[in-house]
Amino acid sequence: METVQQDILIDFQPELIQASSGKRLANYFIDLIVFYVLIFIVSLFVAVLSTSGLDDSGQLVSDNPLLERLFWLFMYGAYMAVVEAIFKGRSIGKFITGTKAVNTDGTSISFSKAIARGFSRIVPFEPFSALRRPAYPWHDKWNDSYVIDIRNSALN
Repeated sequence: METVQQDILIDFQPELIQASSGKRLANYFIDLIVFYVLIFIVSLFVAVLSTSGLDDSGQLVSDNPLLERLFWLFMYGAYMAVVEAIFKGRSIGKFITGTKAVNTDGTSISFSKAIARGFSRIVPFEPFSALRRPAYPWHDKWNDSYVIDIRNSALN
């Protein structure tokens, strides 16, 4: 007699608990502080190596403040994109608060989605889109992702 083994597939639906607005705000401030610290270190390193970009008071010369601000917004988007891409949806702030960016089905975000999330952050007034409860900012909404509380969510 021949026995047939059947594989039983269980359709596991992850329970995703969105991170609270407080944790999202903490993520933002922690990541922003880490970004500024990195920029300070890089700027200090550049200033030590080259003094030609300094004026008489020792300050970096900026010809166009608007262009400079746009540059730093772009750099923040690039920083967040790279960090979330490397750490699969987590940033320094997300590690500290126990949160993670995931796709709407609970799977880890892809490299390209991390890049899209990062650069979505440079849209003017984007941080204000996170002020509602629960927080669902544009960089999540436009990229079909959520930031979840890892401790309270059941992932597959």
